[in-house]
Amino acid sequence: MADGFAEYVGQRHERLCRTAYLLTRDWQAAEDLVQTALVKAWTAWRRIEADPDPYVYRILVNTHASWWRRRWQGEVPTEVLPEGPTGPDFETGVARRSALWAAIGGLPARQRAALVLRYFDDLTPQQVADALGCSVGSVKKQLSRALARLRVDPALHDLKLEALR
Repeated sequence: MADGFAEYVGQRHERLCRTAYLLTRDWQAAEDLVQTALVKAWTAWRRIEADPDPYVYRILVNTHASWWRRRWQGEVPTEVLPEGPTGPDFETGVARRSALWAAIGGLPARQRAALVLRYFDDLTPQQVADALGCSVGSVKKQLSRALARLRVDPALHDLKLEALR
């Protein structure tokens, strides 16, 4: 039992962390989220060992939703601002990513989860449905609504985001 779990974690940890980051938009919170999800998966590993992805993704999304309801999502103060590269290309890229993540962050939790799992983690609609505990039709509806909201978001109008058009 432990060998299968260790192998799964070794193969999927990076991908799970990326998905968690896209849900939380914070690397430390993402790592905590993955750790919590894997602990929960470990307790049920014997039941889910055959196809653990849907179960683990569902734990990840549900745990994030429960954390999101409980935690304050405000700013974290720092004494010194980090130095970073500057220049027109860098600034444009940062502005585009910032606007896109702000728009995605403004989506309802289910729409954001469906969008992240489908397009950023490249899961099939069926896998997203399994992870969210809903039907494929519901996933498609959530994705359609999320993309429609992003298309009309005024912050994204000035950006050249061909993928949304």
